[in-house]
Order: sequence, then structure tokens, then C-alpha cells
Amino acid sequence: MTDSHSTKVKIYWKKNIRTVMSLLAVWFFVSFGMGILLVDFLDSFRFFGFKFGFWMAQQGSIFCFVILIFVYVYRMNKLDHQYDMDEDEDNFVPDDICPPGKEPQE
Repeated sequence: MTDSHSTKVKIYWKKNIRTVMSLLAVWFFVSFGMGILLVDFLDSFRFFGFKFGFWMAQQGSIFCFVILIFVYVYRMNKLDHQYDMDEDEDNFVPDDICPPGKEPQE
């Protein structure tokens, strides 16, 4: 592995970990912060006829988690493309693999 490739991989993983940690921070804030710590303050607001703190603890956090999944997929696809680590591109094709149903010719 060359130094430039090693540096590129290190930068990729640093950005990858930063993405994961930032999304985990949002997840923690939504689940623990809004569902437990700030529930009394949020209950002073109404949302669809329910107290907002209760709604966030029961339904809103689930919506936020699903949104976080889509954000993660989008950001990782963008990062993979930026550092040429796309799953769509298969740059390695071994010579000893033959298509299914065909015997190698000798």
C-alpha cells in the first residue's frame, strides 16, 4: 500500500467516524434529551393533540431514527464516491473465476 493510498484511507475513515459520531449525538439528544430530560419543558407544547414531550418520546423519536438512517446512507454514499470507495464499482476481477454454468477451458 502506498503512502498516498494510506493517507487517503485514513482521511476517509476519519470522516466516516465523524459522520457516525455526529449522527449518534443527534440520536442521543432525541432519545435521551427530548424523551427524558426535556420532557417537562416540551409537555407545555401540543402536537396533534398530545403533549409534545410525550409525543417525542413515543413517536417523534422513531421518525427521527428513520430520518437518521436515510441521512447516514446519503452521507456515506457521498463520502464513498468522494474517495473512490463506491460499492457499485468493482475494480477487481480475479482471473480464476469463470461465469456460472461454464467449465474452464484447458
